[in-house]
Amino acid sequence: MGDIRRRGAVVLGITGLVAPLTLALGAAPAQAASCTTAAGPYQKKVEKFLGRPVDGRQSSADCKAIQSFQNKHGITPNIGYAGPVTWGVMDLMNKQKAVGNNPNRDGRCPVNKGRIACVNLTLQLSWIQDGSRLVYGPVPVRTGRDGYETRTGLKKIYWRDIDHVSSIYDVPMPYSQFFDGGQAFHSVGLSMWNPPGSHGCVNMTTTTAKKYWSLLKKGDDVFVYGRKPGT
Repeated sequence: MGDIRRRGAVVLGITGLVAPLTLALGAAPAQAASCTTAAGPYQKKVEKFLGRPVDGRQSSADCKAIQSFQNKHGITPNIGYAGPVTWGVMDLMNKQKAVGNNPNRDGRCPVNKGRIACVNLTLQLSWIQDGSRLVYGPVPVRTGRDGYETRTGLKKIYWRDIDHVSSIYDVPMPYSQFFDGGQAFHSVGLSMWNPPGSHGCVNMTTTTAKKYWSLLKKGDDVFVYGRKPGT
């Protein structure tokens, strides 16, 4: 997100979530943080999510697996503790995966607008639909944190800038498509599950942001609804 400064139909479906979830369990870079020996309040749930033996007791292997997950998604403290933030990310991943190929099953995103980009803040998912037909997604996104919430409602893309740079935070915002003041779709080099969230923009992976850039245009509708966990 940032003040605007000028510089210068394939359905993805559940595969858009399965791939990130698989990557989430992969190896993380080496880290210096010590591993805790304490079992956390969500120990069994975290063990189950990570495919570890579910015994509720913290082992060295459990800690390393949890710590790897935390490092992958920028969760701090990254000491391998099965606490509420770590479990909250895992629980959200489970809920996202359960959506499958029917993200608008509740009918909240309008089907009478033609092509529209939908953002479900509660599930941190976005997709593009045309009427009731799913065009792309659903894919995980990263929206505004507490105090910087992504604003809800029906909006329109009013400006696009493929090489935008935020004039507030002085950071790149590639493939920016602005739909509400300084709030835009754009790519970031972070995990989509990195807490606590953005400064209001709808963050995307580079792959997703490029696809949105190719599928949307100035004047297309955007509908944002729900409430991001923790806001």
